[in-house]
Amino acid sequence: MNVALLYPEVYDMARFKEGRKEFPPFGVLYLAAAIRDAGHHVEIHKVTKSDPVHDLIGYDAIGFSLASSATYGIMLAARRQAQIDDDALVMVGGVHANFYLGDTLRDFAADIVSTGESDETILQILDHRHDHQFASIPGVMWTENGAVRSTRALPVSKDISHLPLPARDLLDVDDFVMTDRLAGREVRMAHTMFSRGCPFPCSFCAAGRTRIQYRNGDSARRELEHLVAQYDVAGFAIVDDNFIVNKVRVRDICTKIADLDLRWSALSRVDTVDAALLKDMAASGCIEVKFGVESGSEQLLRAMRKNTTREQITKAVRWSVDAGIGAKAFIIHGYPGENLATTHDTIDLLDKLGDELARVSLFRFVPLPGTQVYENSLEFGLRGTHRSSDWDGDWEKFHIHHNDRHWWGSERDFAELQAAYAELETFIEERWGLQK
Repeated sequence: MNVALLYPEVYDMARFKEGRKEFPPFGVLYLAAAIRDAGHHVEIHKVTKSDPVHDLIGYDAIGFSLASSATYGIMLAARRQAQIDDDALVMVGGVHANFYLGDTLRDFAADIVSTGESDETILQILDHRHDHQFASIPGVMWTENGAVRSTRALPVSKDISHLPLPARDLLDVDDFVMTDRLAGREVRMAHTMFSRGCPFPCSFCAAGRTRIQYRNGDSARRELEHLVAQYDVAGFAIVDDNFIVNKVRVRDICTKIADLDLRWSALSRVDTVDAALLKDMAASGCIEVKFGVESGSEQLLRAMRKNTTREQITKAVRWSVDAGIGAKAFIIHGYPGENLATTHDTIDLLDKLGDELARVSLFRFVPLPGTQVYENSLEFGLRGTHRSSDWDGDWEKFHIHHNDRHWWGSERDFAELQAAYAELETFIEERWGLQK
């Protein structure tokens, strides 16, 4: 079978408007690997806003990957303008589809929409390309005799070590080997994914409360050895939503990769690390942990359902420094309820941490589709969502690069928020410089 998978050009979400490349489309790469291993021919097509039209004549099955809501419009344009054989199977999946199956099925005029990770079901879907008998496949939605039908998704597998390595060779090397993405250093590196999901309930994050899936140390080592041998990388960045959840699994990976002499970084919460674990990570090559600090206001941290404290933030940063690992803080400003007082709490915390923080990145709050805050827009007084009366059809506005839209509150609230953000931004840039 001849299969095409389309994905939106993946930019760093923090710098979406600038078009700065970030990590590759792992969902598509894992699917492509599974399809190819089953003996099918598969190709990957990159969709950009300037070039949404693709000639897909000759493909038996075509998959559209919705990596984020911000790229929904780009992918929808690609679907509507693409040249596709009448009998080709049209499949859709990805982050946006997970939250809005029915809308996606309708908008894309798709034969089938899949939820969650489709590694285990993609081959079953392809097997039913001709008869469209999808009722035995878990976690899908389709139209049959004019009626929309769906099946319940099965619990995801906890261990994903068995998955084939992502099919990076189907991309241009420049799309996944980079030299300016590892802790601010010029290191030839690639991105990796060693786990999926995050069990924590943060209300601003679309990955919250999803079952976490792990790869073991042998699986991680196999991929890293491949990256070194094929692409001569000297480092890697783990892009997992929250790499440090299960300390036993983290230690397993650290132990198995220590002798590879690679530099690496990962993301973490502040309340899942301890001093001993960070020392083990440093011994295996970790040079930076990017902590989701979000705010210095415990009032806001509770409102966000982050449920961390200033004390935990301080300890995590200091333990990292003691282990010889750089600590980077991610800050989100503008969550509903933010004001000058909460902003000053954040400035105070950052000031106290001072040089113990190697880097700080500041983002504006954006109500990302699928998050708890977005789905409860009335409770949070949000405007501009597709649930709101003022919806304008623009999905691209849900990017988080310098997004200064007025999402909630009165004009007076917004004016205070803008002034507070400017004060915080100036403080961070004067202390740590412009962060990338």
